[in-house]
Amino acid sequence: MSGAEAQGPVALIAGTGVLPGLLAAALERAGKVPLVAAMQGFPVEGVAADIEFRVERLVPLLRELAARDVSRVVFAGAVHRPRLDPALFDPDTAALVPRILPALTRGDDSLLREVIAIFEEAGLPVSGVGEIAPELVPGAGILGAVEPGKVDLSDAARAAEILALTGPLDIGQGVVVAQGLCLAVEALPGTDAMLGAVAAMEPARRPDPAKGRGLLYKAPKPGQDRRVDLPAMGLRTVELAAEAGLGGLVFEAGGVLMLDRAAMVARADELGLFLWAREP
Repeated sequence: MSGAEAQGPVALIAGTGVLPGLLAAALERAGKVPLVAAMQGFPVEGVAADIEFRVERLVPLLRELAARDVSRVVFAGAVHRPRLDPALFDPDTAALVPRILPALTRGDDSLLREVIAIFEEAGLPVSGVGEIAPELVPGAGILGAVEPGKVDLSDAARAAEILALTGPLDIGQGVVVAQGLCLAVEALPGTDAMLGAVAAMEPARRPDPAKGRGLLYKAPKPGQDRRVDLPAMGLRTVELAAEAGLGGLVFEAGGVLMLDRAAMVARADELGLFLWAREP
């Protein structure tokens, strides 16, 4: 990459949630210029959008990013699959449909790989969040004052085994395990819904909390491209885990976004939950 290219803005392909704003702030602290491109219908938090686009006009977006001398692209935030309007496709984007449709049928991971390939073929290198803001992707260690116990260590290993099996099926990136028993697996509704289901579970159907309260475990899917769709946790995740009666949160070191780390650690300590970034 030339010096001129290295100085170009970094494009954030922004979805909902706080991540786009956090990344824009991290770029500004590093003396870099963020260029926020937001998909119509998905409002961005914490930062103004410089560009709004529709998926049906993806190629014009790529051309605009190139015209603005974008040095690299980062995908940030949650995006649900939009309803596409066939009448809005431009001819060049329509020509990509035969590539995108098969990926859609294979799940999110295949679709995102195809999207990355399309951006990079347009001369727009794609970087991961950890390259922009490594502080958001913690390394291994216990992050708060509470330590996991012996049963928690065993439950974390069991949870990792479960996700290693379900991950290739593109089901989800989270699981709840207590005393070796799988209480819930994350699916399309997401982590919050999974934790809500565990909270609503009848006490008689749960293991004895005196022998280990269980944990939420999150990790990327095996083999997934970590430049996009890393699992994320925030303050709300901590609070919902407590409401679900769990003992803590475990996540793969270097593979999970931790949004508002200081607040999460403080709240986990207050609630008596452990936060453990576990070596895979």
